[in-house]
Amino acid sequence: MLGLRGGGLARGLRAVPPAWRRGPRGLSLALARTAGASGARDWRAPAPGAPRGRALSLSAAAVVNSAPRPLQPYLRLMRLDKPIGTWLLYLPCTWSIGLAAEPGCFPDWYMLSLFGTGAILMRGAGCTINDMWDRDFDKKVMRTANRPIAAGDISTFQSFVFLGGQLTLALGVLLCLNYYSIAMGAASLLLVVTYPLMKRITFWPQLALGLTFNWGALLGWSAIKGSCDPTVCLPLYFSGVMWTLIYDTIYAHQDKKDDALIGLKSTALLFRENTKKWLSGFGITMLGALSLAGANCGQTLPYYAAVTAIYTVDIHRPEDCWDKFTSNRTLGILLFLGIVLGNLWKEKMEETKQPEDVRVEN
Repeated sequence: MLGLRGGGLARGLRAVPPAWRRGPRGLSLALARTAGASGARDWRAPAPGAPRGRALSLSAAAVVNSAPRPLQPYLRLMRLDKPIGTWLLYLPCTWSIGLAAEPGCFPDWYMLSLFGTGAILMRGAGCTINDMWDRDFDKKVMRTANRPIAAGDISTFQSFVFLGGQLTLALGVLLCLNYYSIAMGAASLLLVVTYPLMKRITFWPQLALGLTFNWGALLGWSAIKGSCDPTVCLPLYFSGVMWTLIYDTIYAHQDKKDDALIGLKSTALLFRENTKKWLSGFGITMLGALSLAGANCGQTLPYYAAVTAIYTVDIHRPEDCWDKFTSNRTLGILLFLGIVLGNLWKEKMEETKQPEDVRVEN
């Protein structure tokens, strides 16, 4: 459970060629909001002759930039200025928690909050591990040279101590769950530690990311039910892995040229011009697995309406790749809402069925 794409999202928008930032104003602002790079000029800087003063912003990057200066390198090490990775880690947890809710009931808000806290901590820990593995490599690459460890803002020892603090807090969150879930959460640590290395040895780091990022699809159900129902949890987990392969392959197309030059591997480099066919296959498989998970837990029409959301992408347009990548947060939220409404619909269907049963008995 951690930063995105075997180091992919962890690269942030420093991987984006400068020419991309000269696109339409809306895209430029969106990219600038997300970048949040240390020492970068504020995109809200007024034009010559305009009234002075800084516009109020509640974006994640602005919050990090307004934090006390000694804390900022640590917040950037956690990628708190780029929250999309945290969302993509958290959303499979919400799906699982939502599917585990009783018919006619909302998801357990305490568990949603607990898993949200855990997602922030574990994504931050993962990014820290990733940057510790790549600290010497990052110094030689322009787009990663100002990461806190590579830039010398945080020493290796400091990052190790910080990692220990994050993992300790995450353990505190995990200990709030039942014993089955504690054991399952601990089992994910092997994936957490090793997946940042996959981009160096295989063209499938996105698969390793998917196996790591979607562990919450198993953990959320067990936290509610006390154990995993394989007929629901396995299809849900598998659909999440397919989802990760889709969105992170899309993201990888933004910097595939740089990856080829520096020797990193990705599914974007593996699939090349066949990417659309692969993404179509992943998408169909994802929808099928979600449908199976829904059928096995008695889901209803709102759920299946959400499952039918389909996105397309032009892999040759980087701005489209970025838009489609970030739009997966919206897709994940819509699926969660479909699960919630589907559970409420179950109660309505049962209430309608009861009078019919009474008439049959009479």
